[in-house]
Amino acid sequence: MPTLPPTADLAERALPILDRLIAFDTTSRDSNLALIVYVEQLLGALGVASTRVSNAAGTKANLYATLGPAVPGGVVLSGHTDVVPVDGQAWTSNPFVLTQRGDRLFGRGTCDMKAFIALALAAAPDIVAAQLTRPVHLALSYDEEVGCLGAPDMIRELVRDLPSPLAVIVGEPTNMEVVSGHKGISSWIVTVKGHEAHSSLTHLGVSANMVAVRLMQALADLADMLERDADPHSGFDPPHSTLTIGQIHGGTAVNILAGECTFVFDLRTPPGDDPEAIIAPFLAMAAREDAAIKARFPGTGVAVVRRSKTPCLVPDLDSPAERLARRLAGDNGPARMVPYAAEAGQFQQAGFSTIICGPGSIEQAHQPDEYLEIAQFERGATFMQRLVEALR
Repeated sequence: MPTLPPTADLAERALPILDRLIAFDTTSRDSNLALIVYVEQLLGALGVASTRVSNAAGTKANLYATLGPAVPGGVVLSGHTDVVPVDGQAWTSNPFVLTQRGDRLFGRGTCDMKAFIALALAAAPDIVAAQLTRPVHLALSYDEEVGCLGAPDMIRELVRDLPSPLAVIVGEPTNMEVVSGHKGISSWIVTVKGHEAHSSLTHLGVSANMVAVRLMQALADLADMLERDADPHSGFDPPHSTLTIGQIHGGTAVNILAGECTFVFDLRTPPGDDPEAIIAPFLAMAAREDAAIKARFPGTGVAVVRRSKTPCLVPDLDSPAERLARRLAGDNGPARMVPYAAEAGQFQQAGFSTIICGPGSIEQAHQPDEYLEIAQFERGATFMQRLVEALR
């Protein structure tokens, strides 16, 4: 078990919790229920009831709980329980065993973002014992890493059931600096169904791959246009909306006109850019391609299905969440924006004052040998301790 300096009491208590959280392989393709049961048991031992919000299949769950009085003015601490895959990555230690080397803690999810959850759970006994005048609400979600798919169902229940909180703090890794805005993300799955034939007889079939290439070229041209038209003062790095094709699958053999090709792309937009307007010309082109190949061969076609739609977090530098988090973090720096998407935009869209602030650097997230600096863990512990004092 890693060790910490004896002065870091809350961080010390959070360490075995982080160790347990890392041990749960909660890769998004798998269930997170074992971790949820563990959290339920930790909270239950403190006399804190928690509520699950499950997916349709019952294989994954969000979890929320209120620590303290059921009154307005509390703070929601939000974190996602899923992690990205380790497949094909060259780790030098077991990614699901918390390992200390020097002043760093290694393991999948140490940075993104189980350390924040561990600190919140370690602070739970202090919160309960402090008999706060305003509550802390824990909100843990699933499938953030595949499009923030789990949080919306939980957020709807929070809107319905919670006394109006003062702020939501999403604990994505920000080096414990307050982040005021993030880009939105929309993703789509494009499936082209062709008509197979011998590759020498192109007039007797339709290659799904060839149709898909034309569609992908249109997206590449769109990505170039978005970069050329960037607002250099957007506050984001990169400043423009970005579009990338992340996955491509198609074809059976080199000498067969491809019967099917599927690709997935995402569009990340800063506040002020309308993803629907940006993608409209591509959707129109896909519809034309669909009609053209259907006219030649029934059963062919182009289908474009939205996979996810996560709104951006619009900066509100005078919001209650911004003021509170900056006070707790001791942050007097400039407004910060990040190019990744998170659940913060979903909370804000639901009417919650929201910011992002958590331990670790996003540059370490999703990497082999993902790590969290112990100093960041300790800064996160200080943040939690200050939060308890602020809600007394």
